[in-house]
Order: sequence, then structure tokens, then C-alpha cells
Amino acid sequence: MSTIGFIGGSGIYEALPLNDVREVEYDTPYGEPSDAITIGEFADTGTEVAFLPRHGSDHGVSPTDLPYRANMYALKKAGVTHVFASNAVGSLKEELEPGTLVVPDQIYDRTKHRDLSFYGDGVVVHQPFADPYSPELVEHLTEAAESSAPADTNVVKGGTYVCIEGPQYSTRAESEFYKSQGWDLVGMTAIPEAKLAREAEIAYATIAGVTDYDVWKADSEVTLEEVLENAEQNQKAIKAAVEEAVRALPDDLECEAHTSLEGTVNTPTEAIPEETRERVEPLLGEYL
Repeated sequence: MSTIGFIGGSGIYEALPLNDVREVEYDTPYGEPSDAITIGEFADTGTEVAFLPRHGSDHGVSPTDLPYRANMYALKKAGVTHVFASNAVGSLKEELEPGTLVVPDQIYDRTKHRDLSFYGDGVVVHQPFADPYSPELVEHLTEAAESSAPADTNVVKGGTYVCIEGPQYSTRAESEFYKSQGWDLVGMTAIPEAKLAREAEIAYATIAGVTDYDVWKADSEVTLEEVLENAEQNQKAIKAAVEEAVRALPDDLECEAHTSLEGTVNTPTEAIPEETRERVEPLLGEYL
């Protein structure tokens, strides 16, 4: 059976029907994860779910400073093969009004100060990333959202998520530029989470709940109060989508991401420093 990971807010974990729950703390070469990983059996199905609160239980870490590498490394050590995530996002299109759920299939990276890879320090890995979200999980998560969402919730498959550095929201000029490119959503946490999942051969997709119109829209000014209020309203639909996605995930769902490291290591094994080899063994072991 697969172990399914979920990265998001604690409210969703608390709504999932998990039995035999335990908390596991993982040491990683990239520091401490955001929090302990909560692992439990999903509704007596035999499927394990491993939940990690992205910002920690007290939401005390800025998007730039999150321990993304430690988080994904810990999920890999926990045996996770598929990850569902959730994000609160701003909308760059009139029709994607607050309350809409979007399962994006593309990312535009506007971050500047984040560690984007597990590798380096003597090992070079050039990995394709044309489709940053696993297409198989995008399809599955969309179907789960469509079948479980309240009747008044709009679910959209596909779209480009612009990941900005934060923690500030966009300037009006930035927001208008993103909109002019035909992009769909703006948020702060898709990168490097999606890149690291691919580097760990974990299939990854996210469900994004629209909370605001960013600042491109006339008379629109994003406030934390608005974001939190609308995020709370989106929680019910997101919880239902995640629960259905976990329940309906086939045991044998193989994704291209699961073999995505094949042919990507550019450094001869004998040239990789021993310390680096030990660090990346859980990720690259079979390719070295």
C-alpha cells in the first residue's frame, strides 16, 4: 500500500478520518522539518496518511524561511510516494472568484532566496521539470474535488500558479503583469515544494483555494483579514476534496515522477564526495 502525504494547514488534518495516529519526528541533513509528521491509517482502509503542517502548528515561519528540503526529505523517509498539498492563493482572472478551487498544472517561479535542490556539493542532477505537478495526480485530484465539492463551489482543472517570494503581497504593477501573461493564481509556497518532490521521486499535486483578487482588480487591496476569512470558508471544500482524493487513490497508481531521476545524475559516482553520497542516499541511492 502507498503512503500518501499531505502538506497543508492543521484544520484539514483534523478533519481526516485517521486511526492509530502517531507523531514521528525525523532528523534530516537539511535541518528540522516544520513539525513532527502525524501518521495514521485512513478510515480502516489500510492506507497510511502522513500529514505535515507546512508552517508548523503555530504558523511561525515566513514562506521564504520554511524548511522545504527538510519537510520533503522527512516525507521521503516516512515512505511517502504521493503528496497532496493545499494552498491559499490570489486570483489573476475575473472568473476565478474567491471560493473557487483550482488544481494548477503549471508554475512560474518568481522566488529569489530559496534553496531549490537537494543536490550540489559534488553531485549535479539535471532533472526535467516541464510539468511541475504530476499530471496523473492533477487528473485524480480534480476528479476528487469535482465529485466532493459543495454544489456552489467552482472547481477548475489546470492553470499557472505564480510563486512570489513574499511575505509581502504583490505590487499593483507586478499583479497587472502576471495577469497580462494570462496566468491564473499567485501564491508563495509552490516553489521549491514541487521541485523537491520531483527530486525525491514523489508524485505531487495541489489544490488551491482562491481567497482574493490580488491587487490588479479595481478597488482591490489584499488584506490578511480577507485572506484568512476566505481561506476559512474554503476549508470545507478542500477537506472534502482531499478526503475523497485519498480514499479513491488506486493502490497501483504509478506516476512518471516515481522514476524521474533516471538518467539525470551528471556526476560519476566515484567522483561524488562520500559525505554528499551519504546525505543523498535515501534519494539517489539506486542511481549511484
